Amino acid sequence: MELENDRYSLDGIDLLDLVDEYGSPLYVYSAKSIARQYQRLVQAFPLTDLHIKYACKANSNLNIMKLLRKMGSGLDTVSIQEVHLGLHAGFQASEILFTPNCVSFEEIEEAVGLGVNINIDNIAILEHFGHEYQDQVPVCLRINPHVLAGGHAHIQTGHIDSKFGISIHQIRHVMRVVKANHIRVEGLHMHTGSDILDPDVFTRAAELLFDIAIEFEHLRYIDLGSGFKVAYRADDVTTDIEQLGKVLGNRFKVFCEAYGRDMQLWFEPGKFLVSEAGILLVKTNVVKQTVSTVFAGVDSGQNHLIRPMFYDAYHHMTNLSNPKGVQRIYSVVGYICETDTFAYDRKLSEVRVGDVLAMHNTGAYGFSMSSNYNSRPRPAEVLIEDGKARLIRKRETWKDLLTHQLYADQD
Repeated sequence: MELENDRYSLDGIDLLDLVDEYGSPLYVYSAKSIARQYQRLVQAFPLTDLHIKYACKANSNLNIMKLLRKMGSGLDTVSIQEVHLGLHAGFQASEILFTPNCVSFEEIEEAVGLGVNINIDNIAILEHFGHEYQDQVPVCLRINPHVLAGGHAHIQTGHIDSKFGISIHQIRHVMRVVKANHIRVEGLHMHTGSDILDPDVFTRAAELLFDIAIEFEHLRYIDLGSGFKVAYRADDVTTDIEQLGKVLGNRFKVFCEAYGRDMQLWFEPGKFLVSEAGILLVKTNVVKQTVSTVFAGVDSGQNHLIRPMFYDAYHHMTNLSNPKGVQRIYSVVGYICETDTFAYDRKLSEVRVGDVLAMHNTGAYGFSMSSNYNSRPRPAEVLIEDGKARLIRKRETWKDLLTHQLYADQD
């Protein structure tokens, strides 16, 4: 965001004008930011056959997916519905990885029928898959390396109690299942979680995959997931992607030489690509002082951005309407009938009724985790690209809440 003549803009587009045109709350995304993050990752691995699979669970708007497809990205999906969205957005089936967890075998069969890459994280499912397809359909195996990442417990997926992946200690059993069923394993995959700050987490987990990779003779790729730490505060330390590229890129090259042929290196960034690109604009409904707190109540809530309540996530905030106002302390809260506090004791330029607040870093897991709780409609979405703002999702209305409801008393 840029401030000029007391007006905030994003990529040259005035944000208050967007609220005037499209209303609030409003999600706004910067295509320029997404492209910048994508190129950072590509440039960090210049000597590697790098394949990026955008984790579309972070933001599954078709326009965001199409934007990344034009840049050269593939797609990481976790549900058959995301697979269908990816195909609808123009991705080829060969560009899509399907990594389900705890789904029915029928969903996996549907994905096989669509021709996407299948990633299996359960020995029982692997055995069933082998009975059905043997070497006719290649697979990737999701391995749990038991390497702890950082961040909130809800976003750690590589620990010993995680439901995700096949334990690295079960590899001998896996090899027996693969051999007995003539399964063609073409990829090994891991994902240890989100908000990984230390590149050493990637390299340690990668070493574990490299050690077991020699057991599989048909590998085409190693998939190291993602989880790169992005900045939520001005002074946040983030994953050093460039340093990771140097260390891991060199180590991957050595691994390929030891394996006997070059392989592809896959990553599945979601938050890294789209988080910083997004801003949620909300309007202040009330300023309410109690005996201990001054609340700024806005026209949004956990139904539109649940991360602060679910993950204790911090989102920087800016008062767009009063950029030079006196700094005061507020607790910013939503209009939902729950304790939906976006921020406690946050210093903001003085907030008045009608002021528009910007919540930063909301491009990932904002709209995609939204709901209709309290029968509230979901916001509109706008994408800024090539100096123009385009509406990419209409604002819901209360009538949309009736779309799939039926009257039980009607014949």
